[in-house]
Amino acid sequence: MVKERARILVVGGGYVGMYTALRLQRRLKRELDRGDAEITVVTPDPYMTYQPFLPEAAAGAISPRHVVVPLRRVLDRCRVLIGEATAVDHAKRTVTLTTLATEEEGTGGQQLPYDHLVLAPGSVSRALPVPGLADHGIGFKTVEEAIGLRNHVIEQMDIASSTRDPAIRDAALTFVFVGGGFAGVEALGELEDMARYAARYYHNVRPEDMKWILVEASDRILPEVGEEMGRYTVTELRRRNIDVRLRTRLESCADRVAVLSDGARFPTRTVVWTAGVKPHPVLAATDLPRNDRGRLRCTQQLSVEGTTHAWAAGDAAAVPDVTAAEPGRECAPNAQHALRQARVLADNIVHTLRGEPLETYEHAYAGSVASLGLHKGVAHVYGRKLKGYPAWFMHRAYHLSRVPTFNRKARVLAEWTLAGLFKREIVSLGSLEHPRAEFELAAGGKPSQDPPGNPKGSS
Repeated sequence: MVKERARILVVGGGYVGMYTALRLQRRLKRELDRGDAEITVVTPDPYMTYQPFLPEAAAGAISPRHVVVPLRRVLDRCRVLIGEATAVDHAKRTVTLTTLATEEEGTGGQQLPYDHLVLAPGSVSRALPVPGLADHGIGFKTVEEAIGLRNHVIEQMDIASSTRDPAIRDAALTFVFVGGGFAGVEALGELEDMARYAARYYHNVRPEDMKWILVEASDRILPEVGEEMGRYTVTELRRRNIDVRLRTRLESCADRVAVLSDGARFPTRTVVWTAGVKPHPVLAATDLPRNDRGRLRCTQQLSVEGTTHAWAAGDAAAVPDVTAAEPGRECAPNAQHALRQARVLADNIVHTLRGEPLETYEHAYAGSVASLGLHKGVAHVYGRKLKGYPAWFMHRAYHLSRVPTFNRKARVLAEWTLAGLFKREIVSLGSLEHPRAEFELAAGGKPSQDPPGNPKGSS
């Protein structure tokens, strides 16, 4: 039994936030029923996104709604607030947050008190001050961005097929991806595979007409799968006529021209930015200790250093890696650690409430798997290296086992099965991003000028 009534506040509804709240509501079931504890989850979205499936969602292999998990259905014993935490005052045990109704109410951010705080806001894209990036860049961190990118790529093929201007055609069929990590390589591999398939339905667009360019500032891609598998991935991508440029940076993409540090210039209508992430801005608006990278300094028990009743994990936390040979090393901010940290974090909150000793987070990195398109992949798991079809199959099997809820597992498996029996869908639904445009035109209103001159398009 808990010693006193506890108000547990979880900031963030991603891997750590959802799994922590899920485990807490199971471990504290009796306390929640008696009213001795309450769990509140503050998240900007009413769902958790399983990000490893974003590339397949962009390629049309998985429906977007099956990549996300509805929090209110899963966290049925928790109070889910759709809002954004803007500041944390741990000394006063309060979080300032804005909700969807804040602007209409006109009262400013509301204060939410708590007894125990779990900070798991995740990370945001790390955008560098590249000229033109804010105007023309496309991110790849949310399901909305993944589906928007799919619509955009197919729309560019439509533009290339219908234009008589060779310059417009060339720019439309040039796709630049910046960042050689999992997000960039998997997104590029899946979308190139999809576009190659879709080209058979265009009378004047061939796969050879398209330029796919991967830009990476370091000397290798996919460092998580090891140097050998990284070299294999470069070879495999280049075999598919994908231009992989290592030790190269994007200098500018102003005026729809990608200028690289090696002097190359590519007129393009597509620049996908996946060059890393940074901690969520809310961490800078707290009175909690952070390291030089902006992440919260945490103990081996996942509590924030020098504080009580404050916890963190995942991308927001700098957690000591007790399995590493070198002292001072931290756990990598990836999903593999986040899932396991969430369990230990939730258990330690329960142990604290019940006056029990805390557990230490300890997990040796098992390895990584990456998809490079249909039936293509690389893997380095428990020292074993796989490539091609076996790695692709392992990628699917692993992530199917990890996606939350049986409901989602069954739906994803059914979609994969149907995708093997029927042809791919190659339709762009860019008008979904501007649903009122058609009615505005019909009603005599002024259509949105984003995108300029094309109220129904996605680009």
